[in-house]
Amino acid sequence: MVFGCKVSENFSVSTTACTVFIQYAKRFLDSLILHRQRKPCLNVQGGTVDLSPIQFRPHMAVISLGGTDTGNQNFVNSPPASLHSRHFVVTLQVMKLRYLYTALAAALAVTAQAQVTFAGSQHQVIEIEPNINTGLKKIFVLHDTDGVSMTYTATTENPVTFSIYGDMGGGYSQPIDEGITVDGLAYTLSQFEPNMGYIIDEGTTRYCFWVVDYSQYRMTLNGVTADNDGDCSTVTLHVDGEGREINFYTTIGAKRTLSRDIELSYDNLEWVDQEDTVQWRPTHVTELEENFKPTIVMPAPTCNTTFTLAGDRFMNTWGEGRQVESDLYTPAAVDVRAIATQDSELSDNEKSSGAEGSLGGSAPVHITFEAKVTDAVIHYEWQMATDPDFNDIQLRLNQEVVEQDFDEAGVTYWRFIGSNSDGSCSAISETFTVDIGVSELNCPNIFTPGNNDGNNDFWKVSYRSIVDFHCWIFNRWGNKICEFTDPSQGWDGTYHGKLVNPGVYYYVIQARGSDGKNYKKSGDINIIRKREHSSTSPLDPTAPDTPSDPDTPVE
Repeated sequence: MVFGCKVSENFSVSTTACTVFIQYAKRFLDSLILHRQRKPCLNVQGGTVDLSPIQFRPHMAVISLGGTDTGNQNFVNSPPASLHSRHFVVTLQVMKLRYLYTALAAALAVTAQAQVTFAGSQHQVIEIEPNINTGLKKIFVLHDTDGVSMTYTATTENPVTFSIYGDMGGGYSQPIDEGITVDGLAYTLSQFEPNMGYIIDEGTTRYCFWVVDYSQYRMTLNGVTADNDGDCSTVTLHVDGEGREINFYTTIGAKRTLSRDIELSYDNLEWVDQEDTVQWRPTHVTELEENFKPTIVMPAPTCNTTFTLAGDRFMNTWGEGRQVESDLYTPAAVDVRAIATQDSELSDNEKSSGAEGSLGGSAPVHITFEAKVTDAVIHYEWQMATDPDFNDIQLRLNQEVVEQDFDEAGVTYWRFIGSNSDGSCSAISETFTVDIGVSELNCPNIFTPGNNDGNNDFWKVSYRSIVDFHCWIFNRWGNKICEFTDPSQGWDGTYHGKLVNPGVYYYVIQARGSDGKNYKKSGDINIIRKREHSSTSPLDPTAPDTPSDPDTPVE
């Protein structure tokens, strides 16, 4: 449901009068909802509130009205056809809370507001709403005050008084007794003192604000230069210009400063570490400087750039903003990131070593170390040490990308160092810990090939950190049935593509672990096959079963 209100151009209503209007409007809406009727909106013409469309239900509200025109009247569920009074005092005894927000919203729409305006300025008057704890409603920033007058428009016919204050606060304000012209509800100061605070009292209402004459704070920008001053982490901007702080004072005399919002912009590199992107990415940075500073010390960019200063926000609003740009800045500051990627994954018969996501584990391991550097990095060095403090550096590699195989048990530490052309600035990456576990090798003695149940279909060793491996499998006559050199592989119980007969077979293994341990293992392999496979064996029953022919099917 939409509630509308039409107010004539000359209609002036106080806050309390508006409250009365809204309460009746509430009852009007209540009536529409209860009766499910469509009614015309309440209409205000010439100060008269037309209440005739309202249909009331019993016990909706009790309103007490008092005013200069009506006297004191109580209306219980039967208000008059109209109201015509300049000021009302209202007491609401009963209210349906679900209409509270509607009433408040409508009240805001029709309540008159006191305001301060300026005439005679050739430029826009900038209005700033300060923090509520300043006690000020507004701060007005004028381009200049030449030929400018200030007008306060009251909301009532109550007496209006002006006073002015400075850095001592409102408690030391001085009344303004002269130079004020009155035209109805408009009170005008044809001449006023800028960069001061004003307090206007209208009956019990107080309006406090501060007026700034920007012409007394005008900022100039003539140029900007940048240098490192021998510091790798910062850059210093030297600004040729001026612009003093724009100060104002709260009603209790506390000093505050208006921000000029001077734009400082430059290029930089930002680190992006996302699922599909890991890199340094160019970015354009814009920061706001609150006040003019002849020297600005800031974190040093890591790419070639120029520095631009522009503003301030007040001059920009008036189309008078200035902008200066430095010469091309070549950075000395460096930054690095490093990435370590382990290629290998554990096979189904390989035992893990170390925490999930850590580098290393069961050898052999292949790891790619890659450095990501900013523009000023000229010298590259990957370091490998046996201690986390890098007191014992065993390896130095002057390259950006390192491919490294690890086949020896133990813990090593890796990091990257990048530096600029003269080595005056350097950066160190995070440290990567690579932990290669000790070796282990175990051999099963039974499996069930050919039953296709996905369980024990292959004979495989269980291992960790085996770097050299050789396995032979023989039948009972010493004929070689299978041979492989990868511990992740195994035997599927076939010979020349056909399943061998159940029985006992033999393995011989020679291996070496990452810790230098040598393994020489041999033992039985028992093949068990379920009964249903024995009568339908894929073996050729006519093939000769002789120990002299290793190429024939065997038991």
